[in-house]
Amino acid sequence: MRGTPKPISLPRRLICDLMRASMDVPFVSLSRSLAIRPLLEARASAAPAGWAATFVKAFALVARDEPILRTVYAKWPWPTFYELPHSVASVAIARVEDGEECVMPQRIAAPEAMALAAVDAEIRHGKTAPIADVPMFRKIMRATRLPLPLRRLSWAIGLNFGRQRGNWFGSFAVSSVAAYGGGELHPITPGPFIVSYGLVEPDQTIHVVIRWDHRVTDAAPIARVLTRLEQVLNTEIAAELRAAGSKPIRVVGT
Repeated sequence: MRGTPKPISLPRRLICDLMRASMDVPFVSLSRSLAIRPLLEARASAAPAGWAATFVKAFALVARDEPILRTVYAKWPWPTFYELPHSVASVAIARVEDGEECVMPQRIAAPEAMALAAVDAEIRHGKTAPIADVPMFRKIMRATRLPLPLRRLSWAIGLNFGRQRGNWFGSFAVSSVAAYGGGELHPITPGPFIVSYGLVEPDQTIHVVIRWDHRVTDAAPIARVLTRLEQVLNTEIAAELRAAGSKPIRVVGT
């Protein structure tokens, strides 16, 4: 059968490189439905941030007290664990570039120290701003334009030195298809932690999946992290939403 050869665009080349970098990571996953009634009540009475921003800050708040969630596995100069001083989130941003749907990683450093509205603004900026106006997008596109040998080298440096892992890939990623109808997503990245969430269910729960590099930690700590994540969503995040004030009221002329 004769087909038509098509070049691989830069965004798809990025995904190819990302998948190659993720191949050797021994991921395991744990999922649970979190009861979030207090959070939903707070969102109903305030101008809510997006769900991606909510999970970015909530996970970073948990990681502030759980150093293992800020720990990456690095191979060079020898295999070691490297603990980052603060969380660095990598958020999967769905965009359309030159008529092609693609995903770009938006980097957010120390989200636990940011206002929830500021985290949300960073994510929205990544969705709408030109690639040239988003520092992380410019950085990753420069690397993706390199010839294959240099591209492989840049990825190897970013992946295998602990300090560079924080700069390039962060300490955790957030990815979801909830905005497109939901579904249990099990994304793949170089790790070490990936958080995904679904749609809010009628019983006021939301399904959350955490995938992690098994070299870094085991299932029991992650089970505790999910419990703590539920608590943070319903307390600290909900309190911040309530403190932010009510939704603005639109004045309608008569």
